[in-house]
Amino acid sequence: MSENASKVKSSSAPIIRKVKKNQHKHHGGSWKIAFADFVTAMMAFFLLMWLIASLNKAQKDGIAEYFKQPMKITFFGGKNVGNQQINLKGGGPNIKDTNGQVSTTDKASAQSKVAQDIQVIQSNKEQTQKLENLKSQINLSIQQDPSLAGLKSQLLMEIVDNGLRIQLIDNQNKPMFDVGSDKLNPGMELIFAQIAKLLKNVPNKITIEGHTDAHPYHNPEELEYTNWELSTQRANAARRALVKAGLDPDRVLRVSGFSSTQLLNAKDPFSPENRRISIIVLKPGAENKVMKNNAIENKIIKK
Repeated sequence: MSENASKVKSSSAPIIRKVKKNQHKHHGGSWKIAFADFVTAMMAFFLLMWLIASLNKAQKDGIAEYFKQPMKITFFGGKNVGNQQINLKGGGPNIKDTNGQVSTTDKASAQSKVAQDIQVIQSNKEQTQKLENLKSQINLSIQQDPSLAGLKSQLLMEIVDNGLRIQLIDNQNKPMFDVGSDKLNPGMELIFAQIAKLLKNVPNKITIEGHTDAHPYHNPEELEYTNWELSTQRANAARRALVKAGLDPDRVLRVSGFSSTQLLNAKDPFSPENRRISIIVLKPGAENKVMKNNAIENKIIKK
């Protein structure tokens, strides 16, 4: 009995089972560090692009020059680097200022340019008005002088970009010059004298141009003498007539001949009106251009 009882007692004892669970290891945070580095790099890249976009060409060239020769630029400097100031629009000491701090240099420069443009326009208007007055004076003086009244039809005047152009044109019945000659006829000397008298009222310098018609000049004894030489000599004869009448010779900036290349009447190249002398009373801006061209030509000739 005791032996069976002990067996029953041992079989009724509780049994405890322990189940072992496989625990996953904790994931690391290295990917977050890599992502943070990537975002930082992208921010730095876009910041660099923004700064480069705000540079001008000279500053960009200076940076490129530095990376090509860093040691040389560091010790000796470069052409496009040095004490350069970069003004970036926007930003400023006051964070409440939404418009930012903008350099006033550009604004002052723009205002100065506008003021200069206005001054040039006003000066041009004044010069044009003076030349209009001169034109009226010449017309009036010719009308009042009986000896010149018959030459009015041979006088053309107009305001052009360079100044006042006074043209004395030939007439079949009253030619300025004899055929193939550069000597002024007596009647034309009077009108040149009158023009010289009125030119004394203005300080403007002048240029004189000679023009011929399309008839070829031919002289068996002077085969090298053409309409080019003839037109130039006639322009010079006009200059002599003006100087003889009292015009300051230093006011003549240029005397030139154009042969038949600038016809007044292109429909009839042989028309007498193509034979003419043009006197241009120059505006100050045109004077400077002519003097500059003269200086350049003198340098070329000296070389």
